[in-house]
Order: sequence, then structure tokens, then C-alpha cells
Amino acid sequence: MAPPARTVVAAAAFCAAVSSGCAHAPVSSGPRSPLQRLSKEARRDLVRRSQVWAPTDIPAMDIKAGPQGKGAFPPGATVTCDKTDEHGTGKSRKFYCKVPPDDEIKVKYGASNGEVYAEVVATRLLWALGFGADRMYPVQVVCRGCSADPFYDPRPAPSPVTFDPATIEQRMPGKTLESKPDSGWKWPELDLVDESAGGAPLPHRDALKLLAVLMKHTDSKAQQQRLMCLPGSADEARGTCAKPFMMVNDLGVTFGKPIITNSNSKGSLNFENWSGTRIWKDPDQCVADLKKSFTGTLQNPRISEAGRKFLADLLVQLSDDQIRDLFEVARVERRQPKPGQDWPQPAPVARWVEEFKRKRAEIVNVTCPR
Repeated sequence: MAPPARTVVAAAAFCAAVSSGCAHAPVSSGPRSPLQRLSKEARRDLVRRSQVWAPTDIPAMDIKAGPQGKGAFPPGATVTCDKTDEHGTGKSRKFYCKVPPDDEIKVKYGASNGEVYAEVVATRLLWALGFGADRMYPVQVVCRGCSADPFYDPRPAPSPVTFDPATIEQRMPGKTLESKPDSGWKWPELDLVDESAGGAPLPHRDALKLLAVLMKHTDSKAQQQRLMCLPGSADEARGTCAKPFMMVNDLGVTFGKPIITNSNSKGSLNFENWSGTRIWKDPDQCVADLKKSFTGTLQNPRISEAGRKFLADLLVQLSDDQIRDLFEVARVERRQPKPGQDWPQPAPVARWVEEFKRKRAEIVNVTCPR
């Protein structure tokens, strides 16, 4: 299905933004701009006009290298940085540090932290297919001023500490649009997007929902999704945006089994659990199977035939090599259980590839009621 002309214009801007690379995740203590203190009416208008997808040349996407440009790191690079005082939120192990000359980066670490792996798989899948996501780079980090476990212990070790595996997170380019800090957007708000007002058509929105089901994006609270203004389209003085975009910014609890508690060990890169899930709860009616966690805002979405076909047509363009790169670059075979536990166990890349293709076939080989 060809997107409307206005969709292609917005999509072209998004693609240009993606190719320019990613900015780091800034920590701002200054006054909030008008774009970050929107009225309810202004925010509602931006949601109505938002896009969620832009075309990419899927067969040409280098999934192993990932998004390039400012802030990019090659797979397996050694990155040396100096720890900052920023701590971050959430429960997964992370810290912030600066790389020369003055770029602050967010680092997730730990062999037993499923988010170190799952977010690489999830974000590169979205990026390759044309959906919005932050950028995750699988590296090892040498941190000056860190303890061996800086998320829990702020006391620096006497010498630099190496974190391997680690993943650096860089934000997708653009300005955050919100009414209050970290307000994000809830998945039911996708139904408020209006194609007649310049927003994303239903096939794009339903495809994003179905992709969340494939990945088992269970921690879908509003803060995990970000309403953005694409680069070059913001009028900060007036608090307006010509090209709003809805993206998913935290995909750490994916490629496992939906768990009410958003358990890292059960819901984040757990092959045994993910391979035991299915795409459809009711394939005849195209009700997808995604149980909601206690924080979740997406549950068992009904998918239109146009949305199913749209995602299927994207997924079938991924080659076997690209799918293998998706899991190899994420280092899924290094996934370890927490100390004192024997689960989850790492699974070979080949098994992840096989299961991904099986789930893709579930999407491809169904016809939904219109």
C-alpha cells in the first residue's frame, strides 16, 4: 500500500534525520521550553498529526553496523569515559559518563542484565523497518570514576573499571514534546492519530502495534514511548512542531514473555520464554496476543488486515543474513542468569533466527477480517 503524499513528505524528513546520526541523551536542569510544557489541547493536536513510520531501503540496511553519524560506535568498540553524577531512573543497571570532548552517554551494563542485549535487537529491528527508536551500540566501556557496580555503589574504584558487555544508548534526533517531564504517550493514543489531519494512516499504526507484539514489548507504560518533533520542524518560541512523530524509546523488556512485574530475567531476552509465545490470541479475528504488565498500556490489540499486510511486507524484506546479524550484534549468546540462578540460559544465534522466522511466518500466513 502506497502511503499518501503528505506521509511521504514527513517520512523523507525522518529518513534525513536518521541518516544524520543521533544526539546523546542530555540531562537538563534549566527551564523547560514551550515544547516541554504543552497545553492539553496543543499536545492533542500534535498526536493527531503524528507519523510513526518512514520508508527505508530494508535490504540495504546494515544491521550489524547500525545507525551511523554523530554518536555512533562500531560493534565491540572499546569506549573510555569519565563517570558523571547523573544516576538515571528505573531498575536496570546503568550509569552516565562523558567521552571527550564533552559528550555524556548512557551506559547499560551487566552480563545478567537482559536489557543490554534485548534493546540492541529491538531498536535495530525498528530502525531497519522504518519505525522510530533510540540507538543502542554494543560495546565495552572503560569507566574512570566508576565502582564495579555503579548503579548501586557510587564509590569509585582506585583504577578504571571495564564493563563488558555494555550498551551505549543515544537518543533519536529531535525535540521532545510533552506537557510534563517523562509523560510520553500511551498506546491507546495511537487511535487518536488522524490521517485526514496529516497523521499516520491506520496500516502504519497497526503495524507498530503488531511489531510490539512480536517483540513482546510488555513494559509499555507511557514513559517508554516518546512524542517527538523531527529535526528542523520545531518552532520552540511558539511551542509548535510541523512534523510530530511517535516513537518507542525504551525496549529493554522485550524478547521474553510478558510478565506482570516486568521481570528482567523472564521478560528481557529470554529465549525459552519468547519461543513459547505466539503472535495471535485469536487468528480468525486477528486479535494479537500480548498480555499487559501492571505498567502496560498495550494489551491484545486487534489488527486490521491493512496493518498486518503492511508489517508482513516489511518483514519479508529482511534477509537471513540480516536476521542473523540482528542477534549476533546483540551478543545474545552472552546472556547470563543472575548470580545464584540457573535461568535464563543463553541460546545459540541460530535458534533465535529460527524462532524469529517462525513468528514472521505467523504474521505473513494469516488474513485478517477487514
